[in-house]
Amino acid sequence: MKRHPRPRRPVPSLAWLGLGLALLAFAGTGRDSAAAEEAEASPRADGYRGIWFTLGQFSAHGDKYSGGLGTYTANHVPMAVYSPEADKTFFTYGGTIKGRRHLLIMASYYDHKTGRVPRPTVVHDKLGVDDPHDNGSLNLDDRGYVWIFVSGRAKSRPGFKYRSKQPFSVDDFERVSEEEMTYPQPWFVPGRGWLHLFTKYTRGRELYWETSPDGVHWSDDRMLAGMGGHYQVSGERRGRIASFFNYHPGGNVDRRTNLYYVQTEDFGGKWTTVDGKPLDLPLADVKSPALVVEYASQGKLMYTCDLNYDHDGRPLLLQVTGRGAEPGPENDPREFCLTRWDGQAWQTGTVAKTDHNYDMGSLWVAGDEWKVIAPTSPGPRPYGGGGEMCLWSSTDQGKTWSLAREITRDSPLNHNYARRPLNARDPFFAFWADGDPARFSESRLYFCDSHGEHVRQLPYDMEDELAVPAEIRR
Repeated sequence: MKRHPRPRRPVPSLAWLGLGLALLAFAGTGRDSAAAEEAEASPRADGYRGIWFTLGQFSAHGDKYSGGLGTYTANHVPMAVYSPEADKTFFTYGGTIKGRRHLLIMASYYDHKTGRVPRPTVVHDKLGVDDPHDNGSLNLDDRGYVWIFVSGRAKSRPGFKYRSKQPFSVDDFERVSEEEMTYPQPWFVPGRGWLHLFTKYTRGRELYWETSPDGVHWSDDRMLAGMGGHYQVSGERRGRIASFFNYHPGGNVDRRTNLYYVQTEDFGGKWTTVDGKPLDLPLADVKSPALVVEYASQGKLMYTCDLNYDHDGRPLLLQVTGRGAEPGPENDPREFCLTRWDGQAWQTGTVAKTDHNYDMGSLWVAGDEWKVIAPTSPGPRPYGGGGEMCLWSSTDQGKTWSLAREITRDSPLNHNYARRPLNARDPFFAFWADGDPARFSESRLYFCDSHGEHVRQLPYDMEDELAVPAEIRR
């Protein structure tokens, strides 16, 4: 059984001490994080403000990716869950201190009964980190406790696990562990507990998993795949947990390509292909039986977005393909594509054109209608990350797609990273953030209903404890 380091209080750094005045923006606080821990209370922010980030890898058409990345990355899943017991959608995002680039891991909820949101809770202060690779993932256990898995970055920045102190509440959290983990993907299976998929930088970005009956006592880390590097998205349905991932030739993330699929139906006891063939782990062969699409010979890169299942429980992947890592028209065409298992073979088709590798959307399945919400229309910064959010619809199991609605139009900033809550319920059907890919900007957070008709903005500033998100006129 894995032994975790004893949770410890964060030690304020010089950068953190210099932010004391800015922290007065937290409602009812004005204390540093150590003092807040002494009082055993999670501080609150006085509004919903997303983190802005730039990678700093510039070419002729701007940064490799940048902008409002509060709901980044696609490899942090899930980030929101609707609970029918509470009739609330709980969610996490990468927040910040107003006017600064200072990452705060936030938690909140949308109350479907009242249509209101509370002041968001600061679960974890990253103490000077401004990188949304350290964002969190969120899920609930069978008792209603809200869990936040905070991403670290290799061995230079640790990851953390937090649990709410009360069921169906984001008022206060307690730290469960500190450990090495990046891109957390926690899945809870009733009667079994947690299966957590994540990344470690052991030889590049390699994939691991661990299990726990209660979230406190965990198995040892076990490697899933190590072919030089991978990015994955995963999902759970009726006890089956699956992952789609790419690989990085020579460990180079700018050459990410190919598509692989693995699944387990016995909580990690055995991993198989989609048709049940056992796999020898860790996967180390590029031509493994887990290979779904061989993109390398086509000269294509592949960026995973969202894993879902059709009504028969067959896996689906929304992804973006492109010709090169640098932004701009030279690496067009870029496309949102859907790969699906039809029961006999893998099928891949195009959903829509797009203009950036890091345009990210999600996939919803409701009976015979499948929907994709993604930034497929250029925003005010063409060939920058994001754009205008659009709703695409298919009624023939993803074979053909049509534009059903332009969700946002004439926006001042690019929208990006549309996320799908588990068990999504209107009006909190998708949520995302905006921002300027070209220069530092404020970043606001939004959500919309399943028809893309009503778009609401989470309040950037809050005077009261509760607020009704404002509908955006288009």
